Amino acid sequence: MLLLTDDGKLASRLTQPRKRTWKKYLVQVEGAPADADLDPLRQGLTLKDGPTLPAKARLIEEPDLWPREPPVRFRKSVPTRWLEIQLREGRNRQVRRMTATLGFPTLRLVRVAIGRYRLGRLQPGEWLELPAAGEANRRHPVE
Repeated sequence: MLLLTDDGKLASRLTQPRKRTWKKYLVQVEGAPADADLDPLRQGLTLKDGPTLPAKARLIEEPDLWPREPPVRFRKSVPTRWLEIQLREGRNRQVRRMTATLGFPTLRLVRVAIGRYRLGRLQPGEWLELPAAGEANRRHPVE
């Protein structure tokens, strides 16, 4: 998910670290973590660039997503699991570094929400134009 805007206030609200806007990701990891394996994410863990804020993390069933090109590597002897992770910060490659620290490298990563803006049913290459905040309808669609 990529959100483009020329609204400086909106961009600031969504991206400034001090605003702590939630971002939601669907993450396919190598291995089979149990729920307890996600506790360090929920408590915050320490990466090379310092401690992370506590995240929301849970195991989920495989989501209905478009095929990835090229496909994720497949090995019969190594299982994979899907997680939903929500962060309030956005460091470089943070989700990938967090799952690797736990011992479950990220294979596929899809951002599905930034604040109240949701990817919904949009497919790769599709886009949705939202009304400007100053227009009569001040409510932005979220799906």
